[in-house]
Amino acid sequence: MSFKEELRTKTEEIEKLLTTYLPQETGFQKTVLEAVNYSVLAGGKRLRPLLMKETYQMFGGEGKVVEPFMAAMEMIHTYSLVHDDLPAMDNDEYRRGKKTTHAVYGEAMGILAGDALLNLAFETAAGAFDMETSPRTAKALQILSGKAGIYGMIGGQVIDTMPEEVPMTPEELEAMHGMKTGALIRASAVLGCLAACAPRDVILQADLYAAKIGLAFQIVDDILDVTETSEELGKSASDAENHKTTYITLYGVEKAREMVRRLVLEADLAVKGTML
Repeated sequence: MSFKEELRTKTEEIEKLLTTYLPQETGFQKTVLEAVNYSVLAGGKRLRPLLMKETYQMFGGEGKVVEPFMAAMEMIHTYSLVHDDLPAMDNDEYRRGKKTTHAVYGEAMGILAGDALLNLAFETAAGAFDMETSPRTAKALQILSGKAGIYGMIGGQVIDTMPEEVPMTPEELEAMHGMKTGALIRASAVLGCLAACAPRDVILQADLYAAKIGLAFQIVDDILDVTETSEELGKSASDAENHKTTYITLYGVEKAREMVRRLVLEADLAVKGTML
């Protein structure tokens, strides 16, 4: 099986897992439940739950205790995208080639769908206690909360929404993406290791690996933003159009590509460090 075939198979497995945690579209609140399911099932790479599962299995994890955290992570990531697309944020009407949640259901329902996903995420993650009650499970919930919050993903979003009177410095840009994009990617690797009872030094190396690929992921996104069309990207607005500082505005495409290659190499070295 080729890498692409294996990736597709594992992504499909995660898609099936997600559907088991999504709500039934019934009751007086049916509209927001439809919006929640529409948002989660609109596609995506499923990178975060995939990374969590891979690190879990890599270090001997067995069973299903990691699955509620996998689903919760994707819910949190999806909620962040739903809110990021809102008129008050990026005002994007397309994502992954489909209408964004607020474009289909209205702005108010877009806000509520994001809120619902965030709450559903923690309700789902807390379900891990039904499988295993341990300090490790409590620690995993604490990490998930922190990386999704004001010192993690939300903190990065705050920086991203602030008006740029002058371009960001490289340090500011990296700090922003370290929170906005990197926090949940790092949490995914760490939670997989934690659920597998990996030793502390392994968890630290996995965290370093995830930090490297998280930044590389963002730089590649910036590159695609200027080298691909809206149709190819499946979204309408770009950071350049919104006058935001990116790795391309700071370094240019070729230098950004060099940075990606370096980060991938460093991530590879970090993984090898966990296997020693």
